Amino acid sequence: MMREQLKEKFSKIKLFIMDVDGTLTDGKIYLTHEGQEMKAFHVKDGMGIKILQKHGILPVVITGRTSNIVNIRAKELNISEIYQGVRIKLEIYKELKEKYHLKDENIAYIGDDLNDLEIMKQVGVKFAVGDAIEEIKEIADYVTNAKGGEGAVREAIEWMIKNYG
Repeated sequence: MMREQLKEKFSKIKLFIMDVDGTLTDGKIYLTHEGQEMKAFHVKDGMGIKILQKHGILPVVITGRTSNIVNIRAKELNISEIYQGVRIKLEIYKELKEKYHLKDENIAYIGDDLNDLEIMKQVGVKFAVGDAIEEIKEIADYVTNAKGGEGAVREAIEWMIKNYG
């Protein structure tokens, strides 16, 4: 795709949807002997989300798992649109489009695995983390060098804004 076409594509983005496990985290689920769950989030991704917000793009989290840790991190980052325990992410995607009166071309998504595939086929801009499965990488507009949980979200955001913002 020509640079001008990409610039036009990215300039339309109003919503940036992120997966959690394997994207905002390294995909590992840590459990204590009491059964408490722990996740690690990269501080660079948090700063990237703040940069996104400064550019007027709304960050959204959609994840298949449910964890209070995700609520805590989202609150720290002023992310108001958080959807957890979602089996079919495409349903939430359609609700968000309707709620914000957006088209596919206004939405970007970053993911890593099969449960992200249906949304990624719909959105205007597609990002894959560096260690995503091949099916995700194949349809991505950009594959990050960083793996999930290692600053991949920040890399995607900076790449989008620096090159096409």
